[in-house]
Amino acid sequence: MKMIREFLVLVSFVCTMASCSKESTGTANVAEAENVHEIENELLDVVNQHRLSIGQNSLTFSSVAYEYANQHTDYMLARGSINHDNFSKRASNISAKEDAKYVAENVAKDYSSATEAFNGWLKSSNHRKTMEDDFTHTAVSVKESNDGTLYFTQIFFR
Repeated sequence: MKMIREFLVLVSFVCTMASCSKESTGTANVAEAENVHEIENELLDVVNQHRLSIGQNSLTFSSVAYEYANQHTDYMLARGSINHDNFSKRASNISAKEDAKYVAENVAKDYSSATEAFNGWLKSSNHRKTMEDDFTHTAVSVKESNDGTLYFTQIFFR
């Protein structure tokens, strides 16, 4: 069973990364930034409203996914760019803790609101597919850099 789970996580990683740059496993000096809870909640609501409008289920909040989404958002802030670095490790950890069969994520930067981030993801076929896929759980992390730039990470799993 463990080999099957690891294979599914690997497949998930490959599918998620198909349109993104190569995954880096580098590290950065990462400090924990404050969450922008209002935008996080709004983005979760907008994604769930969209899913319901197309006949999909609403997603249940996962504190485990939130922990990893926050860590990744802090990492992107420290790097100053969006990326999927270390995604396979995040996916493996979530799979182990939540018995998840499939894990994916969307990231964004430079949007000033939840609606803008959602619309940006909606216009991208890969991000849209992730938002509309057959997932059961999610978490959204939004944090603001010192210069006011918002960074977004949304993790999905089933």
